[in-house]
Amino acid sequence: MDTHALGLISSATDGLENVRTALVEPAIARGWQVAVTLTPTAGTWLDDNGELPRIEDTSGLPCRVAPRMPREASPHPPIDCFLVCPASANTVAKLALGLADNQALTTVCEAIGAQSVPIVVFPLINAAHVRHPAWNPHLTALREAGVHLLTGDEYWPLHEPRSAPPDKDLPWTKILDVVEAVSG
Repeated sequence: MDTHALGLISSATDGLENVRTALVEPAIARGWQVAVTLTPTAGTWLDDNGELPRIEDTSGLPCRVAPRMPREASPHPPIDCFLVCPASANTVAKLALGLADNQALTTVCEAIGAQSVPIVVFPLINAAHVRHPAWNPHLTALREAGVHLLTGDEYWPLHEPRSAPPDKDLPWTKILDVVEAVSG
């Protein structure tokens, strides 16, 4: 299999602590080169728990959190597919509104506008976020922009309280299957 570059964009929400073992390592095993970009809070969380250097060692690429200087070359290869996972409600709302106020959101907002590569988004949120009146319009805006949203009970049943820790519930393999399906 030819190596393709997966741009993994992660935000600070449940499941973030499992990104390396649940997404980066399995994607690499499937033949992907994985370039990770994190929202600022996600970067802080993964730096605090020691996962940031582990992700970099596993992927062989630096994790981007801050933007690079204009004189610096991009540390990541050209991306063939973006996976925004896990995506917080804040990240989904900002993507829908085109608010690119950090490196992770800038990367995906540009990809949405360019419409040159597939974008898969897995929102990992709670039922209160789904009931917010702005939630459905945000999803509609992203769908109309061609974003592949992994929502609904087949991906993440919204139940209160959660019956198991997030890593037990999340369909990591199914998420990577969708990435491969939409990226050809």
